[in-house]
Amino acid sequence: MRNEITVKELAMRILAIDDLVHKFGLQIAIGNNFEEYVRNTGILPGKPPITPHFRPDCSDLPPEKAFWIIGRDREGRIAHVQAMRLDDLSHTSLSEHLVSLKASFAAPDLKAGPGSSCSCSAPTARTLKGLVAYHGDVWLREDFRGRGLASFVGRLAFGLAWAKWSPDLIYALVAGWNIEKGVVDRYGYQHREYGSVLHLPALGIRHDDWLVWITRDELSKILSSTFTLRTRRESVS
Repeated sequence: MRNEITVKELAMRILAIDDLVHKFGLQIAIGNNFEEYVRNTGILPGKPPITPHFRPDCSDLPPEKAFWIIGRDREGRIAHVQAMRLDDLSHTSLSEHLVSLKASFAAPDLKAGPGSSCSCSAPTARTLKGLVAYHGDVWLREDFRGRGLASFVGRLAFGLAWAKWSPDLIYALVAGWNIEKGVVDRYGYQHREYGSVLHLPALGIRHDDWLVWITRDELSKILSSTFTLRTRRESVS
């Protein structure tokens, strides 16, 4: 069975997913200006604050290595956000990247603040290397939850990451309830291990998370698999 996906097939898939998301009442915008992203999404009712990973005052986010997705409802109000960034970990592991705080800050010694730390006990993180995309700041407004949107917006982000970077893996750091409620499954992640604990006192952040990830081959398989688009269109029409 062929697992690869061509550029044409990927473009058609992204357009089809965007069309489905639109039927749910979301108008999608994609960009790479993170100053604009922070202005628009920094304070949204019910959404946690943006972590340093996607704040331009903390991280280096050049247009070719980071992008965001914003979904607005029919009244133009923001109802969904997510973002991705690419890091070259060819010469280090994901575990070392997290513990060094370079996953969160371009210059940890200058930006992290006193008492900052990150631990990573996920065993496989010590072996994960290469071109690694981080997927974070994912939020869906409460009135859009429970309608099957997660699988669509997740694959939209995965498809864009593949088109831009073809990364060796995509990973996220998620709270335990995302595992318990199957949210990471709906987004498409294939692996999970506990844990990563990030403590940034200066920013009021203490996250006790699971590491979830999907490899390049698994991502290709998901993106090249056949979606039952007709059935899903009928379910939201």
